[in-house]
Amino acid sequence: MTLIIKNREVVEDNWTVIRAAEDGTMPAVDALLPGKVIVPFTWWKQHKRALTCAHTKDPFGLWLAPDDEPAELVEEFGKLALIAVDFPKFSDGRGFSIGRLLRERYQWKGELRAIGDVLRDQLWFHARCGFDAFAVRADKDIHDALNAFGELTIPYQNAVDQPVPLFRRRGEVKLGVSA
Repeated sequence: MTLIIKNREVVEDNWTVIRAAEDGTMPAVDALLPGKVIVPFTWWKQHKRALTCAHTKDPFGLWLAPDDEPAELVEEFGKLALIAVDFPKFSDGRGFSIGRLLRERYQWKGELRAIGDVLRDQLWFHARCGFDAFAVRADKDIHDALNAFGELTIPYQNAVDQPVPLFRRRGEVKLGVSA
């Protein structure tokens, strides 16, 4: 049983993330049926018609690589159950920008999941950028990772989860305006 953090709770994950094999090959569309799958955006663009027709009953999701352009996905929002963003290594932060773009510029309202090298140290920052689901790396304790959300409580900068920066919130309180 695979577990993820979703809406700050540990829950069972009933989705399968599809990745290329070591030789670069991807499974045939028929091999993905039935079930809830999250496929790479670049692969999906090549097999869009077959996958969309095949998954009329089962929902499906897409995952974006750090160099994918989220603007290309906007027209497909209505067909997707979730969007995942891949963090191939801890030091690659491009996914944070993708998350903010999806939430703020493109108004994605569905599940936004962080996958790949997702560690406790960055969960709070993922959430600040709009992520609400996290597939923590398998060799890490997911229940311990949940504690990351309580370690920092007052953000200074504005973000998806708090659009007003602290200095403005402080000013509103001093002036008698509630935030």
